[in-house]
Amino acid sequence: MKRPAVIIPIVLVAAALAVRIGLFLSKGPGGRLGEPPPVAVEVDSVRFGPIAEIREFTGSVFPYNRYVVSPKVSGRLLEIRKRIGDRVRAGELVARIDDAEYLQALKEAEANLKIAVASVSEAESQLELARDQKARMESLREKDLASSAELDAALTDFAARQSRYELSRAQVEQREAALESARIRLGYTRLAAPRAGYIGERFVDEGALLAPNAAVVSVIEIGSVIVRTAVAERDYRLVKRGQSVDVTVDALPADVFAGRVSRVAPMLREASRMAELEVEVSNRDLALKPGMFARLRIVISSRDSAQLVPSRSVVSTAAGTGVFLVREGETAARFVRTEIGIVTPERAEIVSPALEGRVVTLGQHLLADGSPVLLPEGASAGAGDRAAPGSGKAQR
Repeated sequence: MKRPAVIIPIVLVAAALAVRIGLFLSKGPGGRLGEPPPVAVEVDSVRFGPIAEIREFTGSVFPYNRYVVSPKVSGRLLEIRKRIGDRVRAGELVARIDDAEYLQALKEAEANLKIAVASVSEAESQLELARDQKARMESLREKDLASSAELDAALTDFAARQSRYELSRAQVEQREAALESARIRLGYTRLAAPRAGYIGERFVDEGALLAPNAAVVSVIEIGSVIVRTAVAERDYRLVKRGQSVDVTVDALPADVFAGRVSRVAPMLREASRMAELEVEVSNRDLALKPGMFARLRIVISSRDSAQLVPSRSVVSTAAGTGVFLVREGETAARFVRTEIGIVTPERAEIVSPALEGRVVTLGQHLLADGSPVLLPEGASAGAGDRAAPGSGKAQR
């Protein structure tokens, strides 16, 4: 019965081997006891290039200006000379109202003026006679050849005729004003385009009886158009006049129209907490039509040459906001606090400090400052593939 003696050495050898394996497993890759294992990470380069902060909105297209052509006098609409879509010049005749009544009023005003002018001529003649009689009576009175009563009568007659003459002159001025008013009212029967543009709408048909200021047609200017949208309170402070805007419409999805913010309402609507925003867009080809649904991308801020890292590399820790950086020749990640500028879904601007090395883009949430890392095979921590300042398209 010697089997127990053989088993005991085997058990002792197995125990010693287990202890050695345990000690080995408790060591890091460098063989130092207690060192944490490296974290497998992915890294990316620090680049330089343009970046822009974008806000997206939706809105509608409106004409740059819209004018409603309407009469200032009442009457029956005889004709509309322009159709919807026709181009018109400033001052070009668009429609006419029946002018028979106004022509008659003009003729009556002309006749009344002639009568008033004739009355002035007669009153002037009578006034000259009275003036001569007054002068003669004054001379005779000085020579004591006329009585005081005769002189008083001559003076009274002269004053009356002078008043009659002044009244007739006033009547002439009144009739002249009435004649001018009749001419103006006759002119109001011809409806002209106030500005060059296109006929956008037609509100009535020929033969309709119009009241003053009744809308007949509208003239729109669409060489440039206005896109109106609403800005929420959280974005209100970011939008300013002069900012660049890219505009697209569903009807022309492949075309991008350049515009600029032309007006920001000085107040927000209390009910919606929104403010109206207008964007002026050049429309030389007249591709944009009023009423189209528009999508707007407003450049809030931009940099021509910024230090950029992938947005996912930026982390927030107890030490602050920053990135984990792996420098060339090192196998540990260092946490670097950074000042963040513009952030887009793809890229983040690092305002300061200047970064040397590569930033960790995957696995950074498992790291602490100085944690050992395991880089992908073939990856280097160097910054040799940085883009040159100013190269590439804006990150949006």
